[in-house]
Amino acid sequence: LNKSSSMATMQFTRNLLQQCSSGASARLVFYSTATAGNHKLRQIIQHQLDDIREAGTYKSERIITTPQATAIGVEGSTGKILNFCANNYLGLSANHDVINYGKKALDEYGAGLSSVRFICGTQDIHKQLENKLSQFHQREDTILYASCFDANAGIFEAVLTPEDAVFSDELNHASIIDGIRLCKAKKARYLHRNMADLEEKLRTTDARVKMIVTDGVFSMDGNVAPLAEIFELADRYGAVTFVDDCHATGFFGKTGRGTEEFYGMLGRCDIINSTLGKALGGAAGGYTTGPRELIDLLRQKSRPYLFSNSLPPPVVASALKVIDMLMESSELTAKVQSNTPR
Repeated sequence: LNKSSSMATMQFTRNLLQQCSSGASARLVFYSTATAGNHKLRQIIQHQLDDIREAGTYKSERIITTPQATAIGVEGSTGKILNFCANNYLGLSANHDVINYGKKALDEYGAGLSSVRFICGTQDIHKQLENKLSQFHQREDTILYASCFDANAGIFEAVLTPEDAVFSDELNHASIIDGIRLCKAKKARYLHRNMADLEEKLRTTDARVKMIVTDGVFSMDGNVAPLAEIFELADRYGAVTFVDDCHATGFFGKTGRGTEEFYGMLGRCDIINSTLGKALGGAAGGYTTGPRELIDLLRQKSRPYLFSNSLPPPVVASALKVIDMLMESSELTAKVQSNTPR
C-alpha cells in the first residue's frame, strides 16, 4: 500500500471503532447484495428452502446450554430435559477424567497444529492414538481423519480403480454413499441385508478387486449387518470386506470392539472405519484401521487426510483416555449392554 491508501485505511478503522464504541445505529455492510447474480442465487435458494419446508423436512437446531448428558438444559425450557437422541453411548462426553486429559493436552500441546499431517501437523500423541486404536482393534495400523465422514470419503477413491468393483448395502450411511460416488470403480447396490442379492451381484461382476461395504450397525433402525454370511461370500468370491462401525465401536460386542466381536469373529474384517465422535469421547475425529499397506497408501493418496488440518491435541488426548479406559475394563460396555437388551 502507498502512504495515502494506508492513511485512508487507518482513518476508516478509526471511524469504525468510533461508531462501535458510541453505539451508532448505522448498519455497516461489508458485502454487496445488489448484484444481479446475487439476487438470482438468493431466489433459487429461497425456492429450495420453501420446498423443504413444504415437505416437512426442514431441520431446526435445539440450543443446548449444558454439557452433553442424560439430562440437558435446552434454551427456552425450564429445568432439565431427558436426552434420548445423542450418540454419547458410554456417557463419556462430559466425563471428568476425559475432560481433564484434554485440558492437560491443551496446556502441553496447544489448541491446534495449523497444519496438515504430512507438513508439520503430527505430534507424538497423534501417533500414540493411532497405535492405541490399532491395538484396540487388533489391526496392523490406523490413520486418523477429521471425521469418519472424511474417512469414508477418502478411502474408495484412493484404493479402487475402474478395474475394481464395490458392492454397497442400500441403507449404508450417506458418507459411504458419497465416498463411493467419488471413486471410478464399478458400483453395485445390494438390497438391505439381502445375501442372495449380494451373491448374485458378486457372481455376475468381473473385477480385479471386489469390495463389500456395509455399516456394522445401521444407524437409522439399529439393524446389524449379517457379517458371518458376508464373510462367507467374500471368501467364496475373493472379495475384500469393509465395515463402518461408528455405531458399534466402544459398546457393541463383549469388550466394545464392534460388530465383528459381537459375532465372535474378531479380526475377520479386512477394513474398519469408525469414529471418535460417538462412544469414544464424542468430540470429533474418525479413522481407518486395517492392513499396514492400506494405511500407508491412504497417507499418500487420501485427499481428506492430505488436505485437512490435524485433529486438535485436546480431542486426541480425550480419545486416548477413553481407549485406555476401554482396554483396562469392560465395565462401561457391560453396563450399556445390560441397560439395552433387545
